[in-house]
Amino acid sequence: MVGSTGTGKTLLARTIARKLHVPFTIVDATVLTEAGYVGEDIESILTRLLQVADYDVKAAERGIVFIDEIDKIARKSDNPSITRDVSGEGVQQGLLKLLEGSVVNVPPQGGRKHPEQKMIAVNTQNILFICGGAFDGIEKKIAARLNTKVVGYSATLEKEHIDKHNLLQYIAPQDLKSFGLIPEIIGRLPILTYLEPLDREALRRILTEPKNSIVKQYLKLFKMDDIELIFKPEVLDYIVDKAIEFKLGARGLRSITETIIMDKMYEMPSKKEEKLIVELPYAISKIEKANMNRLKSA
Repeated sequence: MVGSTGTGKTLLARTIARKLHVPFTIVDATVLTEAGYVGEDIESILTRLLQVADYDVKAAERGIVFIDEIDKIARKSDNPSITRDVSGEGVQQGLLKLLEGSVVNVPPQGGRKHPEQKMIAVNTQNILFICGGAFDGIEKKIAARLNTKVVGYSATLEKEHIDKHNLLQYIAPQDLKSFGLIPEIIGRLPILTYLEPLDREALRRILTEPKNSIVKQYLKLFKMDDIELIFKPEVLDYIVDKAIEFKLGARGLRSITETIIMDKMYEMPSKKEEKLIVELPYAISKIEKANMNRLKSA
């Protein structure tokens, strides 16, 4: 799964975990290193799955593993390295057997393997591996590939249909290869899909609709101090616009909302005020002030 930051890749994986009654674990590819180096061995992925399954090997062998931040183990240069790429290409090569389906000896407590340790044999044949990553900068690779046909009558016709604002929808295995994933690992992950960037409407709904949405959380926090908090609709639109401008996805909504009402959250309880209506000029002044402070400190 390829999608820019804050589009919900990990949330999607967590939701799958909640719905399906199979062992499920999310592991972070950034901590993995080649065998023999500081960091976690590739087998630690299966140790986590075993822990979730209470060491029931049969259950773990039909579990789901979500490997997050897969783009962070891309190799550092275009050439296959002659020096060691310990946390990049080395990890990809270590993952090959795991993804393909083979019997892997897993240390039950995790950590490093050593000869005296009892190993648990896990067959990865029926384990579903899902990989996700932001692949920041892959749009340039996609654009370069789409722009190859510059001569001929059909060249201009084809270019007209390309959506420049969402190039991820045209992602292909060769783009992942030019980004730094080795061809063997791309071949072992047969389904390649992308997540649409969140638009204004989706971000607006995320801000207000879920039962634990950011706005509802702040309403509850203020209610604890017997303060009624009201956001004007144009303030919510402004928060969404800023999140799009900063390209932070759904994650950006919280930091922007917090910047706007942080001062009031601490001032109002001691002043014994009972109502706060957040209006657009106030929100704009708070965001601009925060930006100015950041510039000064820089």
